[in-house]
Amino acid sequence: MNQTIKNQLNHRTIREFTGEKINEETIKTLLEVVNMSASSNGMQNMSIIRVTNPKIKEKLAENGNQAYMARATELWIFIVDLKRNYEIAREMGLENDTMISFDKFIQGFTDAIIAAQNLTIAVESLGLGANYFGNIHNDTKKVIEILKMPKLTYPAVGVGFGVPNQNPQIKPRLDINLKTFENSYKIYDSYLNLIKEYDEEMTTYYDLRDSGRKSESFSSQIPKKQGSIVKNRNKMFKTLMDQGFVINPD
Repeated sequence: MNQTIKNQLNHRTIREFTGEKINEETIKTLLEVVNMSASSNGMQNMSIIRVTNPKIKEKLAENGNQAYMARATELWIFIVDLKRNYEIAREMGLENDTMISFDKFIQGFTDAIIAAQNLTIAVESLGLGANYFGNIHNDTKKVIEILKMPKLTYPAVGVGFGVPNQNPQIKPRLDINLKTFENSYKIYDSYLNLIKEYDEEMTTYYDLRDSGRKSESFSSQIPKKQGSIVKNRNKMFKTLMDQGFVINPD
């Protein structure tokens, strides 16, 4: 087993960092890694906003309701970016809704997520720690305002990283056999029976976000986390349309 795979199998979310600065040569290399990430049709419909201003970090942390976001040594926000290619095409005399369609948005969102994962793999290979911030979706309209994002752009995910200042457990995962199918999707008669051991294992996991308390079973977390929605998250499609993307349900 090579070191890359060892790092991936040892993946843990790191939320607290020493504050030690990452040298610019390393930052440049990580940016090059992001730049070489796979891209749908080679259109590269994504960009990064590197947040270096502590006040902006604090605003994002407050908006996302996660204080440790402001303490990330490096905070990069990966965004869908159709603006750049739209302007290139406009300068060439082409303007149409196809260029800013939901299809192109999905391509850009996929590009952004792939790039974020590539960054995380590279970061962890250097002995650094990383954390994904999906909390930017708590109020994407506010994030767009804070980061002064133009129309035809949209926040996809944030990644915070730096020198780790904590050593959390590896979070247990569902049995891979429950998430792997061959040729067609498989539906089971009872999922609760299949995850019984996993439920028990989850209660041995200490969540450092919650004062180091033991976690609840996986099954008990589902109704709480997936049975409700953060207030402004159900406004995503409206924000997308406000940003100029063409959402056509037909």
